[in-house]
Amino acid sequence: MTPRAIAALKGADVIAAEDTRVTGQLLKHFNISTPMVSLREHNEHSMAEKLVARMLAGETIAQVSDAGTPAVSDPGALLAAAAHAAGCRIIPVPGASALTTALSASGFNCPHALFYGFLPPKTKQRCDALTELKEQNFISVFYEAPHRIVDCLNDMASVFGPDREAVLCREITKTFETIRRLPLGELAAWVASDSNQERGESVVVVNAAPRAEKADGADYDSVLLPLIAELPLKQAVALAVSITGAPKNALYERALTLKKEA
Repeated sequence: MTPRAIAALKGADVIAAEDTRVTGQLLKHFNISTPMVSLREHNEHSMAEKLVARMLAGETIAQVSDAGTPAVSDPGALLAAAAHAAGCRIIPVPGASALTTALSASGFNCPHALFYGFLPPKTKQRCDALTELKEQNFISVFYEAPHRIVDCLNDMASVFGPDREAVLCREITKTFETIRRLPLGELAAWVASDSNQERGESVVVVNAAPRAEKADGADYDSVLLPLIAELPLKQAVALAVSITGAPKNALYERALTLKKEA
C-alpha cells in the first residue's frame, strides 16, 4: 500500500469495492472513513452508469478490487470504459501487480510474455487453450483459483510436457507467499502433495517453448532422391513431407537443388 493510494482513498467521495467486507478491513487498518459501494462482476454494468453520473456531478470515485489490479482479470474495465465514454478523467494509482511481480521473480530470460489471465474452468476447453500456446516462443502467464490449481498444473504438464519449466507464485505479497520453480510435472506433483498450496490465488509462469532448430532438407536426401527420380517434383515433395513430417518449404528447396545437380 503506497502513500498515494492511501491519499486517493481518503480523498474520494466514495469507494467502489469488489467486496466491501474485504476493503473494509483495509480501510480500518489505515483509518479511512470514506463510504463504500459494491462494484463486482455481476453488477458492474449497472453500477458503472450510476458512478459515472456521480463523477459528472463533480464527485471523485475510487475503485479497488480484492486481490489484484482493477480491470486485470478483476472488475473495473466496464467502469473505466464508461468513464472514458463520458469524458471523465481516469487516474491509475499503481500498486502491487501479481503479473509483473511473478514475471520478475520467475528468472525466465525471454523478452516477450503473454498475459493470458484465467484459463477455462473445464479440462477440455483448458487443454484446447493451452495447445494453442504450446509452441509459442514467449513466456505465458496465467492466473488460477485455489480449487483449480492442481487440475490446471496437471493439464499444463500434459500439454506443454512435464519437462517445461514453470514457476508457481502463490499469495504474492501476503503472509504465506510461496514462489517455487520446477519442471511442470514436478510442480504439479508438489502442489498435489501439499494441500496448503491449494489455498489462495496463484500465478503460474510457464517458460517459452524452446526454439525449433531450422530443418535442413539435406537430412532427408535418402527419402527425396528416390521420389524425385520417379515422380513429378510437387508430388515427390508432398509424399516426402507425409513420410518425414519435415517442413514443406525446406524439402521443396532441397528437391530443387537435387534436380539441378542430377
